[in-house]
Amino acid sequence: MSQNRPVYLKLRDQIAAAIIQGEYPEGQMLPSVRALAAEQGANPLTVAKAYQQFQNDGLVEVQRGVGMYVVKGAAEQLRKREKEQFLREEWPEIRARMKRLGIDIRELAECT
Repeated sequence: MSQNRPVYLKLRDQIAAAIIQGEYPEGQMLPSVRALAAEQGANPLTVAKAYQQFQNDGLVEVQRGVGMYVVKGAAEQLRKREKEQFLREEWPEIRARMKRLGIDIRELAECT
């Protein structure tokens, strides 16, 4: 499933994870499109498309001629969205696989 996703969505997920984890805290400037493209070995247009989605979602603010900054509350918004997506799309599949394999939730708690 992940292998079929467009590159800009994969980049978007990486950037979102970095924001959630505090690598790009609120108020901090994101790397430039060119810098991130070079770092990721991606086309700058692909990076720009990923950044555009953050801008459209109101998670970054553009200061013309300066760069893009992470807005206040972006990490919490992203965390909430990812949690909802996980519970809606990924968890049912994981739960079904656990059931097939006979894994009890208590066993998972013991593994960590």
